[in-house]
Amino acid sequence: MLRDDMRFSAKLTLLVSLLVLTACASNNDNAHTTATTILPPPVQQQLHVETRAAAKVAPTTPPVTTDPHFSPQNPRLVFNLPNGTTFHQSDEVVIDFSLANAKLKGDGGEYRVRYIVDDEEMRWIDKWEDVVLTGWNPGRHTIRLELIGPDGWPLNQNVSTRELTITK
Repeated sequence: MLRDDMRFSAKLTLLVSLLVLTACASNNDNAHTTATTILPPPVQQQLHVETRAAAKVAPTTPPVTTDPHFSPQNPRLVFNLPNGTTFHQSDEVVIDFSLANAKLKGDGGEYRVRYIVDDEEMRWIDKWEDVVLTGWNPGRHTIRLELIGPDGWPLNQNVSTRELTITK
């Protein structure tokens, strides 16, 4: 009885193998094809960063906000770039910001400003000066600006993201 079960199992395995092989061996060249499209990698953007001393003055009036948790005594970062701005590819994009109730590390304080362009590597601003970015690829981009507190974490309500478009 055991020998008959083994013969049946071997015959069944052979039959299944033959069915699979004959199903895959078709005369139709398109029976089992996968279309592969080779795309070149996107052009890597190489932004050039330059800092410029700017005559920045702390705002005398608190920024206008509808945030119920906002207090004029709390540190505040205001990103002075309008959202949705369009620039020409050869234009400079300036990260200009204002601070209230906060002093950057390079200016004797304990705060930092972190900026991130298009989810790339984060960069730091430790002195209150303009950061000028050139070398943009055409298309839509984002700049995220954050005021980082002494504990190393972004302060609530001090994170701003701006979208911009670069044209040829």
